[in-house]
Amino acid sequence: MKKLLPDGISDFKTLIENNYYYVDKTPFIREVGKNIGKSLLFTRPRRFGKTLNMSMLKYFFDVRDGEKNGKLFKGLEIENSPYFEEQGKYPVIFISMKDIKEMSFDKAITEVKNLLKKIYNQFEFIREKLNEGELIEFDNIWLGKNDENLKSSLLNLATFLKKYYNQKVIVLIDEYDTPLISAYRYGYYNEAKNFFSNLYGSVLKDNTSLQVGIITGIVRVIKAGIFSDLNNLSEHSILNKEYDEYFGFLEKEVKNALKYYEVDSKLDEVHSWYNGYRFGDTKVYNPWSILKFLSEKEFKGYWIDTSENYLIKAILKGANKKTFEKLNNLLFGKEVKEEITGKSTLQEVLEAHDLWELLLFSGYLTIDKKIDKNMYIIKIPNKEVKEFFGDSFIEISFGTNLTFKNLIENLLDNEIEEFEENLQEILLKYMSFYDVSSIEKVYHSFILGLMIHLEGKYYIKSNGEGGLGRYDIAIEPLNKNLRGFILEFKVTDSEENLEKKAEEALEQIKDKKYYISLQDRGIKDITFVGMAFYKKLVNIKSLEY
Repeated sequence: MKKLLPDGISDFKTLIENNYYYVDKTPFIREVGKNIGKSLLFTRPRRFGKTLNMSMLKYFFDVRDGEKNGKLFKGLEIENSPYFEEQGKYPVIFISMKDIKEMSFDKAITEVKNLLKKIYNQFEFIREKLNEGELIEFDNIWLGKNDENLKSSLLNLATFLKKYYNQKVIVLIDEYDTPLISAYRYGYYNEAKNFFSNLYGSVLKDNTSLQVGIITGIVRVIKAGIFSDLNNLSEHSILNKEYDEYFGFLEKEVKNALKYYEVDSKLDEVHSWYNGYRFGDTKVYNPWSILKFLSEKEFKGYWIDTSENYLIKAILKGANKKTFEKLNNLLFGKEVKEEITGKSTLQEVLEAHDLWELLLFSGYLTIDKKIDKNMYIIKIPNKEVKEFFGDSFIEISFGTNLTFKNLIENLLDNEIEEFEENLQEILLKYMSFYDVSSIEKVYHSFILGLMIHLEGKYYIKSNGEGGLGRYDIAIEPLNKNLRGFILEFKVTDSEENLEKKAEEALEQIKDKKYYISLQDRGIKDITFVGMAFYKKLVNIKSLEY
């Protein structure tokens, strides 16, 4: 009988005891455990194994039930390491902030208080070794009597545990930035930043009680901002080579999983859908999507649907022409170079001053290669993410996609009059989004963006060579029996010239013989589409060839 697939299970003990399929990441324990006195920040996209790794660390190091927990690692790589001697030796504080997503600061603090009460309750037995003053501080959090020590509650608990066990403490803070992202969204970021800076920072810089501190999150920061005075912080992002193999699935790990579940013949498709991420020098697959595919045996977007994508939606809604053009280039596989400095504070990233850094560290883009110190070529990692941009870009940007889908269907069905009517309606409603311009590339980028979801059935080519020049857009069907299209754009300075300019665009397609490139590839039916724009108005002329 095959092992069960751990869809959504992030508790290491549950996974092992119930014989779920597990990709062995236990060497991570040895590597992070060496950093005595340090705090390590790991930033990775959501659903790339952060919480499971943190749970694994908890069960390995925790002095409570140490012998029992040691059995969880039987047969795993760490069991054969000399470092296994460290198993079950340390008190562990494990706090996950993944569910703190409140709409106000007061509600967020209430949820943090409730979370801390539960954590304190796990250690109520240590009260026997606390003095009278320490008991008051413990009970203030445990029983919710007083909020004065809330900001120092993790520090105090570490101090109490150190006293009880006479052993330094391992502190695990999972998804540190979740409450901060919500705070930014709902307008109380500064209050939240001050609170969480103290809550996290006080315990992580305490050399007297801290053995090792591990923090995980999505958004990358340096020492500025929330960790401004944390001198012992060592940050490991997707740009760093260290620890790059411990988040996400490696090629060999995916091959083994596909073989185990007898779908290894699908490796090439799995690669195109879910691979493509680069962490340091290592290429990795999206683990959530791999596990979901193994469960459902269907190629579709799994990871992309696990979040409301709030930050990304906000960025797309506010994208300017330059940003929109670069996104179009990414969608159509063109090279995009960006400077990724890593000098952003969390707030700057959230405010999208560093748009590409946010897209990169959130998993919507990845590094193709490094050019210089801070200069990288970035790309969309795989088909799953590309489909998100293609299928959702219009809806995210405009709030609806029904008219847009009808528009593309009109074109593909060669219903040019209906295509013009729908396009005119869209321009009148939405063109202000692009800051109406006399520049042709604005309209070009707009139309091109509508075509991205056709990939898989059509080749979409922009500014390609054909005949005696360069056409604006060619739509080439993979099925040679379907109709192809050549689109040419013109912009005019007056409404009166619209029809004339559309005719000029149509004549240009014929005169320059742009259609030859499609003919040479076996496309028999081709429609020429000349399009002229004046602000929010459009005129279209067409010819079937």
